[in-house]
Amino acid sequence: MKNDNSGQGARPNTSEAALRLEGISVVYNTSRGPLTALHSFDMDVAYGEFVAVLGPSGCGKSTLLKVVSGLLSVSTGTATLSGRRINGPRSDVGIVFQQPTLLPWKTVKQNVLVPIRAQGLPEADYQRDADELLDLVGLGKFGDYLPKELSGGMQQRVGIARGLIHKPTLLLMDEPFAALDAMTRERMTIETQSIWSQTRKTVVFITHSIPEAVFLADRVVVMTKRPGTKLMELKVPLERPRNMATMERPEFGALCNQLRRTFDEELKPSETGQS
Repeated sequence: MKNDNSGQGARPNTSEAALRLEGISVVYNTSRGPLTALHSFDMDVAYGEFVAVLGPSGCGKSTLLKVVSGLLSVSTGTATLSGRRINGPRSDVGIVFQQPTLLPWKTVKQNVLVPIRAQGLPEADYQRDADELLDLVGLGKFGDYLPKELSGGMQQRVGIARGLIHKPTLLLMDEPFAALDAMTRERMTIETQSIWSQTRKTVVFITHSIPEAVFLADRVVVMTKRPGTKLMELKVPLERPRNMATMERPEFGALCNQLRRTFDEELKPSETGQS
């Protein structure tokens, strides 16, 4: 599939939104009739902003990510990135998946360079970038290792480096820590903040975890049950850098509780507790 490279180049006026979604609706045609996954969804993300999208299972978060990545067309509304309409896969978007999906026969560094080969770019020009990204994610000494020789958390860090190698305008992270154990997930949350602080990429982070969203984000966007639309958004005023002690602060707990109350009001009793 050919990528649209026209999204790259000089950054537009940073007073404008990097990502803008206006009245997005997506309707799937199923064997049982039309199914509306998203309905009139609006969201702006500024350049360099870290936005977490939080919502219950089945609310359309994955559909939203597919729209933003250019893998799915909207039924109504418009989606733009850097002022250009999203109408197909774009080379200025990076994606970190739930599973790192590394190629087992390739080394860590070769896996980081996969998007470069996929886009037909000269791989030699990105060797140094790959080394620097592996240093950034704490894997500078593991470039020649195979994925099977790494832990789950280390593999996911390779996935983050791979998502950044082509210098995207926007980085999408689709519940990237969902498959990790609790301690590794906590550590990866801290490391993700550190990586973002150094790169200042525009990030949309999909998650089910309220504490994860509050810890990482500048702003949390909450979605309703399907069909998903924006229920509310919450600015996170906690200073950075954040650390484990941040999670023990009353302000952190108050923000988490505010989001939990929102879900208690939105969801039926049998569906609560998805934090």
